Amino acid sequence: MRLVFLVSAASVAAVAFALSGCGTGGYVDSGSQGAGRQLFLDSGCGACHTLADAGTQGTIGPNLDDAFAQAREDGMTSDTFTQVVARQIKFPIEETSTGLPGMPGPDETLPLCEDVAEGDFCVDDREQAIGDIAVYVGAVAGTGRTAPPPEPDGSDGPDGPVDGEAIFTENCASCHTLAAAGATGTIGPNLDESRPAKELAVDRVTNGQGAMPAFEGTLSPDQIEAVAEYVATSAGG
Repeated sequence: MRLVFLVSAASVAAVAFALSGCGTGGYVDSGSQGAGRQLFLDSGCGACHTLADAGTQGTIGPNLDDAFAQAREDGMTSDTFTQVVARQIKFPIEETSTGLPGMPGPDETLPLCEDVAEGDFCVDDREQAIGDIAVYVGAVAGTGRTAPPPEPDGSDGPDGPVDGEAIFTENCASCHTLAAAGATGTIGPNLDESRPAKELAVDRVTNGQGAMPAFEGTLSPDQIEAVAEYVATSAGG
């Protein structure tokens, strides 16, 4: 989704209204930051949003650090940000007046396990998942905290394992449909329909285009090659 985040300490109510879209959805008073960070990554939030603590650089939606940094400096609390994030997940603006990509609803971003195929990303308790993500983002956005360094074995970060399907699932599935990966994203092109050649996939993943961010610097050249090969050989199959 795209929103202009104009936040100040002048009115907490105005901030909540401006950022939440609509509705209240109940007060979030508990959640696990650890679980929320993992859900933020697994659900594909990072493909659309930049959040330094999660190590994500998505550009389709708002930069969450920029959105809350000034408000935090002006004295607003993490609890306020938690409520804003929770409301936005529950009541997103799915269709924008500008024609830019909107944010999918919670049935798509946080599908229930009873509704998806075994092995696909899902949650058992959507309300708890929303609370965990909201508490996590509310606590870290705009604080200047950055992601922890990669493990010594290189299991995280741009020098991590080269597994095209895993890379696609983590970075691309929230925006694209690809049946082989169980992905049903609607923000970007349906890859089963467009069936891009490997060379085109490499270019798009490396340099981005339009709402799609560039992954150069986030993924290693080998990882980009791997995910491009996976898409080219799996799409439409």
